[in-house]
Amino acid sequence: MAHKHSPQFLALVEAARKQVKELSIEDVKGKIEAGGDFVLIDCREAEEFSRGHLPGAQHLCKGILERDIEMAAPDFGREIVIYCGGGFRSALSAESLQKMGYKNVRSMWGGWRAWSGAEFPTET
Repeated sequence: MAHKHSPQFLALVEAARKQVKELSIEDVKGKIEAGGDFVLIDCREAEEFSRGHLPGAQHLCKGILERDIEMAAPDFGREIVIYCGGGFRSALSAESLQKMGYKNVRSMWGGWRAWSGAEFPTET
């Protein structure tokens, strides 16, 4: 379901996107298939995650991400790939993690909608 976003929110997201590195859904699929050593975080809400998520993803919704990230990723240099429904929340989340000192954070542009729309593998 597409959301109508406010202009200020879109401006905030665009500013965050300029500060973070983004990966495509194809990039992330390749990393998963190659067995890459990275932490995959789904920052959507719990009910979204329970309906389906990327293989191997850990759930840390945007509301608790900063509070709990150090348990999921204690190494501030380890690669973290974060995604949401479309790439907006994940861009904001990736920017926040960078501000916390994480050095290798990526946001997956297109998010769950692009991933599931491409019929890439999912888990429930």
